[in-house]
Amino acid sequence: MKHIRMAVWAGVTAVALAGTAGCGGASTQAAEAVSHADAILAALGRATDRTEALGSAEVRMSTVVGNGSPIAMEGTYSWGDGFAYDVEMDTAAAQMETLTDDPTIHCLLVDGAYYYDTDPQPSGPLEGKEWMKVDASAMFGEQGAEALSGSGGGSPAASMRSLKYANDVEDLGTETVNGQSTTHYRAEIDAAQMDKFRAADGEDNALDAVTGGSGSTTTDIWVGAEDLPVRLKQQIGTMTVTMDFVKFGATAEIQAPPAAQTGDLTEAVKDAYAQQGTG
Repeated sequence: MKHIRMAVWAGVTAVALAGTAGCGGASTQAAEAVSHADAILAALGRATDRTEALGSAEVRMSTVVGNGSPIAMEGTYSWGDGFAYDVEMDTAAAQMETLTDDPTIHCLLVDGAYYYDTDPQPSGPLEGKEWMKVDASAMFGEQGAEALSGSGGGSPAASMRSLKYANDVEDLGTETVNGQSTTHYRAEIDAAQMDKFRAADGEDNALDAVTGGSGSTTTDIWVGAEDLPVRLKQQIGTMTVTMDFVKFGATAEIQAPPAAQTGDLTEAVKDAYAQQGTG
């Protein structure tokens, strides 16, 4: 069951003023710092609005949980009507070699359920089936699964929305990323502000399940032309996610595979976690 657990972990991802005290000349410096931070937050706000409005993107990304190996993913993310994705994931890094001989595994997230294009198995729930299904509730509980599919928890849009809760922001200057001229920003969100974001965006269960209840997050974002992100990197607890945006919008609708070709392992995964909890 470990290979299933690692694959589900790989599929979720989630993701402001610096005040100074003093008097005299320090007050002027503080006002300038606040004005600078306001300008950064305004730029991040424009990027958030643009990202949310476009609703989908072709992406390349890498996820690292703890001391594990990076798990590469490439494909389409959609958040215009709930959160969904259609990606190819590195099979070995996801520890799913026992389920497919292919170097990459086709993965879907649709309506709060994960699907993995596996080789048909000789027996069990995957006997003669092309796809393995694991409902998000097996990992995050019912509320976490609702947050994942409803508010888009774990999507790039959710990561962007979190930036307005940052309590420390920096403009790190211009950099060329993937051949594009960008401005590199960094946003730090402390424990108190993360709690506010979780409560407002319904992220509690989904984020905590992945990060172990981390109290803070650091987001680096490279914003290019038309106020759109070119790269997004988030460190949340033990998880680091780096996402490059290849193209925004105009992506195909993501649909679940046919039920007749799908073996549901949701209850098996729930039982495995229940046994871990009592073991």
